[in-house]
Amino acid sequence: MQTTILYIGRDTEITAVMNRLLNARPEWKGLCVCKDEEAISICAEQQVDLVLLGNGIEPSSETELKNKLLSLRPELKIIQHYGGGSGLLYGEIMTALS
Repeated sequence: MQTTILYIGRDTEITAVMNRLLNARPEWKGLCVCKDEEAISICAEQQVDLVLLGNGIEPSSETELKNKLLSLRPELKIIQHYGGGSGLLYGEIMTALS
């Protein structure tokens, strides 16, 4: 079974890299967006197992986004991801999912 991971970031180039990294593993399905509205729509329409918040999201916007996502899916795991190598990304995801 695939784990669906939603990445939300503000930088389109980093978001594209995250899309490639998340979808490189057959056990993961990565969905990567730059806009909060897209993220909320995805969470409302699809089963998402984990949300990664990337850099560039303002603290007030981050709080509001987390509240909206958790109101849709209270069981949703949300973690910060500010970069690093693919090994760090894998470790962060596996820790969050365990």
